[in-house]
Amino acid sequence: MAGIIDRYVIREVARTFVGVTVVLMLILVGNQFVRVLTRAASDRLVKEAVFELLAITSMEYLSLLLPVAMFIAIILALGRMHQDSEMAALGACGIGPMRLYRPLLTIAGLLAAVSAWLAFDYSPQLRLEAHYIKVEAKRQLQSAMLVPGRFRSMPDGGLVFYARDMDADGVLQDVFIQRRDGERLEVAVAASGLQRVSEDGSQREIVLRQGRRFFGTPGTLDFTFVDFEEHGIPVVFPPLDTTPDDTDMMPVADLIGTGDPEDLAELHWRLSVPLSLLMLTLIAVPLSRTHHRDSRFARLGVALLVYLFYSNLLGVARMLVSNDSVPRWFGMWWVHIIMIVVAFLMLASQYRWRLRRGAARPA
Repeated sequence: MAGIIDRYVIREVARTFVGVTVVLMLILVGNQFVRVLTRAASDRLVKEAVFELLAITSMEYLSLLLPVAMFIAIILALGRMHQDSEMAALGACGIGPMRLYRPLLTIAGLLAAVSAWLAFDYSPQLRLEAHYIKVEAKRQLQSAMLVPGRFRSMPDGGLVFYARDMDADGVLQDVFIQRRDGERLEVAVAASGLQRVSEDGSQREIVLRQGRRFFGTPGTLDFTFVDFEEHGIPVVFPPLDTTPDDTDMMPVADLIGTGDPEDLAELHWRLSVPLSLLMLTLIAVPLSRTHHRDSRFARLGVALLVYLFYSNLLGVARMLVSNDSVPRWFGMWWVHIIMIVVAFLMLASQYRWRLRRGAARPA
């Protein structure tokens, strides 16, 4: 009978877990898709990189979704069993909440192993790959900065460029350039121009021919114009960070034993991903207990508040560790200990309540 119950609980939780994971993934991916499209529409990202970044961030979201999806799945599955009086029947057979931990921790252990692999190995690689995709996208945007037929501007808004056309020899026709340096504004218009690019593509010079240059301070009479036959305007792009040193992109081996508080905080944060899945499984069992007349969603709001409380505590603990404000051996362990204590107190409270009601002692 025990094997039948274990398989039944695993099937109910697993089925709900898949549905919750799909729904949460669709919500997060949809939100990320809008953000990536917004960046592409504002010329901060080439359109070819949109789907690459979307695929990478979707896989990265998976490691963050596993704990909360498992937590909600247990709440909904056991809530449905309480609603249909199945938990009451199990209790009459001597099977209490402690006995349910065997099938639940079996699923949680497998998911914790997957989330540990994602957090320690796969997600850092994905973040590094996403960084290089963004660097290459910025490089392509810089290469396409001086494109005729449309206005283009630097990311900081310090330069605006426009050329009506470009002939087969690369000569720009009817060129307009605006540069801003603090309060000073410079505008140059020319009949033609030619762009020269350095070998690494980080610096360019636009050589204008037969034009006029205006410079001064807007709102004042301090303006000067000069006619020229040839005038060179340098265009310097900000350097691209091709060698990131962000801790969330570093392999685990590079985080261990460095003595850097930020490295220690990142290591504890990655450890918290599989640990939080196990802690949430512990607290989900007593939290899912409802009256048979209640809806299976009755405890969902409380469950979300518990998850937000837990995740915010982890964020605070990470900040304390990275700032070296707590002993290094203390780390972020205290947050998980709090969740274990809360789960134990909830189970103890329900156990004493059942004894006062004269119910069977749970196995």
